[in-house]
Amino acid sequence: PPPVLADPGLLERVVANLLSNAVHHAPSGPVTVTAAAVGDRVELRVVDRGPGVPLADRDRVFAPFQRLGDAPAGQGVGLGLAVARGLTEAMGGTVTAEDTPGGGLTMVVSLRAVALPSPAAAVPAP
Repeated sequence: PPPVLADPGLLERVVANLLSNAVHHAPSGPVTVTAAAVGDRVELRVVDRGPGVPLADRDRVFAPFQRLGDAPAGQGVGLGLAVARGLTEAMGGTVTAEDTPGGGLTMVVSLRAVALPSPAAAVPAP
């Protein structure tokens, strides 16, 4: 995929939070990360095969301190997805949750792609 307009440190934190959440909720299944150009954006997908999230709760999982009632004490405070969304929005992107075909949850980070100047354009003509 093409490069994206993003802060490397913030994007690393977003991906780490999404991966941590996926591994926590799908400990026995694989977690896959893919990236692809979609129009003028790049979509990074973190795909798990866990229990998923009901459609009615999809926006709520991004609210601070939400754990959907399934996490015992000491298993985090429910800030990871809220932080991931906030950081992504600060970079002009979005984070959404989708069903994984066949079961699970896919978190989609969408960021604006940028065109880099060609190497020939960077060299001044003699």
